[in-house]
Amino acid sequence: MASILSTRAVRTVSCSACRPLARPSSIQAALLPRRGYSTATEEPAVDYTDKPRWSYTPPRAKAPFSLRLNSKRPDFPVNSDPKVLDRFYILMLGNDGDKMISEETKWLAVTHKSFDQGRRGFNDRLAFLGKYIVQLQASLALVQNPSNASNAVARDAFGREPFTHPALDSLDNLDYNTKSFLTSKTKLAELAYKYDMQRVIRWCPRKPNNLESSGIDLVLAHTMYAVIGAISLEKGNLVANKVARERILAPLGFKITA
Repeated sequence: MASILSTRAVRTVSCSACRPLARPSSIQAALLPRRGYSTATEEPAVDYTDKPRWSYTPPRAKAPFSLRLNSKRPDFPVNSDPKVLDRFYILMLGNDGDKMISEETKWLAVTHKSFDQGRRGFNDRLAFLGKYIVQLQASLALVQNPSNASNAVARDAFGREPFTHPALDSLDNLDYNTKSFLTSKTKLAELAYKYDMQRVIRWCPRKPNNLESSGIDLVLAHTMYAVIGAISLEKGNLVANKVARERILAPLGFKITA
């Protein structure tokens, strides 16, 4: 009997002694030495005084180690030539389109948030503003175009005539499906290709070998809105409205009235 009790006592002592090693408490875990991250060799000091903001990643935004370990995804090349960017703005905005907005804003408008993990700025806010400008001008273009309104009214069985007014004839044009179809991302992407926007957008596709499945149409439409937002930011709404009507809505098939 005594031998049995002594055996149980030894097991209890041994198990209680092993518990801290198997599952340490939070205090003990904090005291345990941790393995530090291996950092790359320090880069030589670079003077960023005369370099434009769009051309480099801020030093304090860089991590001391890479988050992509053994990544097999190839790097996606993006444009870094200001002349190529200026040619795009001339194609889209016309003569002297490259001088309409400042240099920094020109690069910001074509930079998607996926590029460089957003550390050089991105165009989400510009696109938010530009989208509402384009949608408003699209609605006005539909309302101000009575030629699309259907004048055929079904004859009433009791001989009643509905109220009509020239200002109300074009309200039938203001249909959500019509506006959504004409300003869909596919239509905007097709227009962006005509302006060679795909050559200047800065983004990091999920599949560099398959840009369509990576959502290039959405990125192009997003950037089209961002350009209008950038013009509104620096030149005002009157100029942005005119550019939206003449350079986006008119090529998409809207009938723009003077």
